[in-house]
Amino acid sequence: TSKKILRQKRSFCFWPSIAHFQQLRRTLLTTIMPIELPALPYEKDALAPHISAETLEYHYGKHHAGYVAKLNAAIEGTDHADKTVDQIMMECEGGLYNNAAQIWNHTFYWKSMSPSGGGAPTGPIADAINASFGSFDAFKEQFSAVAGGHFGSGWAWLCKNADGSLSIQETHDAGNVLKEGLGTPLLTCDVWEHAYYIDYRNARPQYVAAWWNLINWEFANENLAA
Repeated sequence: TSKKILRQKRSFCFWPSIAHFQQLRRTLLTTIMPIELPALPYEKDALAPHISAETLEYHYGKHHAGYVAKLNAAIEGTDHADKTVDQIMMECEGGLYNNAAQIWNHTFYWKSMSPSGGGAPTGPIADAINASFGSFDAFKEQFSAVAGGHFGSGWAWLCKNADGSLSIQETHDAGNVLKEGLGTPLLTCDVWEHAYYIDYRNARPQYVAAWWNLINWEFANENLAA
C-alpha cells in the first residue's frame, strides 16, 4: 500500500521542461522595465534665445525620444532587454549601438549646456584648458573650427586623455568617444543638422557660436574630477 501511495505522489511531481524555462525567460524579459527617456535638466525654453524652445521640442521630444523608442523595440525579448544604455553602447554594434549611443550622446549634450552657462571657464577646467591649449581663446577657436567644419553629422567633444591633458575630438554620426577609446568626455556639441536647422538653417558656425553662451563649466569640472 505504501509503495502504491508513493507511486501516486510521484505521478504529481512537476519536472520543468526546456520549453517551460524558455517560456519563463520570455515572461521575465517582457516584464523588464523599458529604457526611459532621461528628463531634460531644464525647461524647453530655458536655452533661448540661443536655442529655441521649438528646437528642443523637436530635438528632444522627437529625435532623442525616437532613439529611445527604437532601442526599446530592438531589445524587447532579447538578451539585451535587461541591460543599461551604457552597457548596450559599449557591448553592441550596428543598430543597437547607434541608438544607444545617440541616447547617451544626447543626454550628455543636454547636460553640457545650462541656462546660466557660458562665459570663460572657472575652476580646474580653466587651468586644464590653459595647460593644454595655451589659453581659453585658443581652445575656443580650435573647438569652433572642429565643430563648425565637421563633415556631415556627428559630435565635437572636449576630452580628458589618460595622461590628464585635454584634447578636442570629433565622432561621426552616432560615434561615442568612450566606445572609440578617444578619452573621457567633458563636454560635447551636437553638430547634427537637427540640432540647429530650425534656428540657424544651414549656418552651423552661427549655432556653434551661440552654443558657447550655454556651456556648463560646472558639468565639465565634475567630469574632469571623475
